[in-house]
Amino acid sequence: MLNPKNNAAFLRSAVLTGVARSFLKNDFTDIENLPLELVPDDSKPARGSLEKDRNAVKQLCLAAMGFTPCRLDENLTLTDAAKNALSRTAPEKATVSVLPGVCDACKSTRYEVTSACHGCYARPCAVNCPKQTIIVAKKAVILQENCIKCGLCAGNCPYNAINKALVPCEEACPVGAISKDENGIEHIDDDKCISCGKCIISCPFGAIVHNSQLIDVLNALKNPAQKTIAMLAPAVIGQFGNDLGKIITAFKTLGFDEVVEVAQGADLTTKHEAAEFIERMHDGAKFMTTSCCPAWMQAMEKHMPELKEYVSTSGSPMYYIAEVMKKEFPEYKTVFVGPCLAKRLEAERNPNVDYVLVFEELQAAFDAAQINVATLEADKFAVEASAQGRRFPLSGGVAAAVAFVVGDKTEYKPMKIDGLTKDSCKQLKRFAVKAPDDVNMVEIMCCEGGCIAGPGAVIPAKRGTVLVENYVKTSKDIER
Repeated sequence: MLNPKNNAAFLRSAVLTGVARSFLKNDFTDIENLPLELVPDDSKPARGSLEKDRNAVKQLCLAAMGFTPCRLDENLTLTDAAKNALSRTAPEKATVSVLPGVCDACKSTRYEVTSACHGCYARPCAVNCPKQTIIVAKKAVILQENCIKCGLCAGNCPYNAINKALVPCEEACPVGAISKDENGIEHIDDDKCISCGKCIISCPFGAIVHNSQLIDVLNALKNPAQKTIAMLAPAVIGQFGNDLGKIITAFKTLGFDEVVEVAQGADLTTKHEAAEFIERMHDGAKFMTTSCCPAWMQAMEKHMPELKEYVSTSGSPMYYIAEVMKKEFPEYKTVFVGPCLAKRLEAERNPNVDYVLVFEELQAAFDAAQINVATLEADKFAVEASAQGRRFPLSGGVAAAVAFVVGDKTEYKPMKIDGLTKDSCKQLKRFAVKAPDDVNMVEIMCCEGGCIAGPGAVIPAKRGTVLVENYVKTSKDIER
């Protein structure tokens, strides 16, 4: 994964803020100026020419307005796209896609010999190559057409002179949903994609995007006849400042009528999963997995259906809090706010969730509306969640919450899958054949470190983890 401090992330944030500002200021009448504003004439080209740089900004603008750029006419203007965005009554289907003309068509994954090679006498790279694809003169040379990319050459080189050159997006995708087309451009297979967003934050060219629902939400907030509820995921701590009370006020200042804690829903998930776990174990089940992570649920449905019988049928925290809110405020639009892109796919199946935004988009909205969170008066949630519910976004948090409620009612042997990768997906598939004897509860989080490390977060995962843990210490335990 890329360090979150990088130019691609900075540009994505600048575009989101610019699009939000243009909408809030004048309903997009100046949107055509944004590419020129972000890539002025005196800029140094980053993609070979200013024209290509501005085209990249235009594509990012289209995604920020809620469209899938690769499905649009390349001659569509931002002004016309804006009109379409303002007139639609529901967001487009959630997708992750590659921007036309922005992908660098990285060379396929391969092993390369660097200048550190000494052409040594031992030549363990050549000796251990199972296909004899390495020849050595003054230095080693890998015959790429015959290489099977096993990595034995790199593992045996005493100088670490052989590097694995990666395609970052392909390497990051845990389910093999990204591959090259006939022109070497990356393509995302919607039937395989689990919307985890790892490719987005891994691409060094910023060439992969999701179609945002930011304008749909801002449009609803701008409508005085429409009431709205922001449902804040527990990972919100620290994303916009360390004072949660001020963050609540910031959402209301932006236009939300109600702000609630999704950790309330996490408490309901905990109780449901604990009851389900006890029942399954008494019925002789081998193990049960959690069901909170929507990317994991997508991965199971699309790539590991053999595990379906072991997955909890309990709803996610978003599911339960949205159900409660729609019953209490049936005419309100519900907006889930968190670090997770895959929540959009979950929301499409849930009539109680109208929109999903990630923290990155809300930061852009706050900046565009010139809302300085630090200067606001603190508010508070009408209903407080438990310590266990508030710890859900951290790896191990769900399993620990369920353990607390299960208590001594049955034997509880947890393990956690801290991040979906190609290897952990293989591990999970093996569980369907033979589950470990010392495990009967498996917590699965797609993002390493938990939801706090989701692709829509705006602070480093380590910092977020500390802040969540500190917040948990101020909270009461869940009622068993």
